[in-house]
Amino acid sequence: MTTEFKNHTVEKIGGTSMSRLDELLEPLFQVGTPSYGRMFVVSAFGGITNALLEHKKSGEPGVYAHFSENTEEHGWMGALSKVDKLMREAHDRLLTHAADRSDANDFVRDRVEGARNCLIDLHRLCSYGHFRLSQHMSVTRELLSGLGEAHSAYVTTLLLRRNGINARFVDLSGWRDDREMSLEDRIRDGLDGVDIDSEMPIITGYAQCAEGLMNKYDRGYSEVTFSQIAALTKAREAIIHKEFHLSSADPKLVGAENVRKLGHTNYDVADQLSNMGMEAIHPTAAKALRQTQVPLRVTNAFEPEDPGTLIDEAEAEQGVAEIVCGVDVFALELFEQDMVGVKGYDARILELLAQHDLRIVSKTSNANTITHYVDAPLSAMRTIEKRLHESYPSSEINVRSTAIASVIGRDLRGLHVLERGLGALREAGIDVISAHQTTRTVDAQFVVNRDDRDTCIKILHDTFMGKGEATAKLVA
Repeated sequence: MTTEFKNHTVEKIGGTSMSRLDELLEPLFQVGTPSYGRMFVVSAFGGITNALLEHKKSGEPGVYAHFSENTEEHGWMGALSKVDKLMREAHDRLLTHAADRSDANDFVRDRVEGARNCLIDLHRLCSYGHFRLSQHMSVTRELLSGLGEAHSAYVTTLLLRRNGINARFVDLSGWRDDREMSLEDRIRDGLDGVDIDSEMPIITGYAQCAEGLMNKYDRGYSEVTFSQIAALTKAREAIIHKEFHLSSADPKLVGAENVRKLGHTNYDVADQLSNMGMEAIHPTAAKALRQTQVPLRVTNAFEPEDPGTLIDEAEAEQGVAEIVCGVDVFALELFEQDMVGVKGYDARILELLAQHDLRIVSKTSNANTITHYVDAPLSAMRTIEKRLHESYPSSEINVRSTAIASVIGRDLRGLHVLERGLGALREAGIDVISAHQTTRTVDAQFVVNRDDRDTCIKILHDTFMGKGEATAKLVA
């Protein structure tokens, strides 16, 4: 990348917001009076990546899942045809000019049919026996991942050009590119020659590289691409545009009149949110921005006049609770009377959880009991339970459906979060299974029955954030 960029921003648009792209023309892209000096990294349109891979929440198989499981009658072909249909529907709704629709249709045809031919050839190659399909699945996942972001970036470019903005499609997906590049080199190559003062780069959230973004970061790859671009180009600010503000809780649970925008927090809080499944930004992406001292801002894409929430390294001036959130988990409890003084029990549990790629949210232990709170499907937990019994036949192992509600803030010192939280939950008749707080005092966790999760979040939010106008006074 020979081009030098100065005083610019790198901005990311998520999938849900991308599906409302036509609503963003004026507030975000400033159609009519375009402001350059901005790079946009885009996710796929809502639902497309789920259809290409698998549904992120329900696990419903997409093209990749069908192909990897070798479902009967080539189920992946039907899934890929579904992707083709979804892509066309997405851009037909956004593009009003016939020429633009035709260009977008040609683009989809080229990418989808190219991927189809590639998978057919790969399947045929592996039928000879000397090649194993399993050895190529990570690359296949990479190939499919790039289709969604390439489509959305291309359509966005067409839409902006039609509306008078000099947009430039920057494809980092490596399509029909036989060069092997690192992520940094791929970014530098893609941005080479871009004139940030007169062009608006629209960049794919997926970047093909030797490291393999999907292999390392799975569905968090677009934020990693976004952060690396911001870091490499020394952006003035990195901005994530969402369809909502980063707020003190889910307004559906605690009431829209009671939530508040965070306004300002730090990367420590962002990491805790990620641990609770509420990613403000992927931890790896946050690391790149921290190390290069690029501030991050999270905004509501549909309220451009609002500065949103700034995330940097600043510490809180006083103890403050900033957000309450929750996540469903399974409590995996191993009790062994002979555990005292014996090493290796926890290592074996961690080994099994890592083998199945299961995410640990929290853990507690005492002399003879270790409990891991795991975000995973029940089927996977039953497998872990069985294998632990094989390793420790004399132990008692229980898997229990629970949830964690967490109070998070840059500095919770002096707020007596555990004491006040337990008291409020006791008064509400909520049975708290476990509660703990680390010495860093950035979060306190309350483990409750899964059915009590939402009620627990509301009670904790009322306790530490107050209600209505009182909220602002508590956090001022």
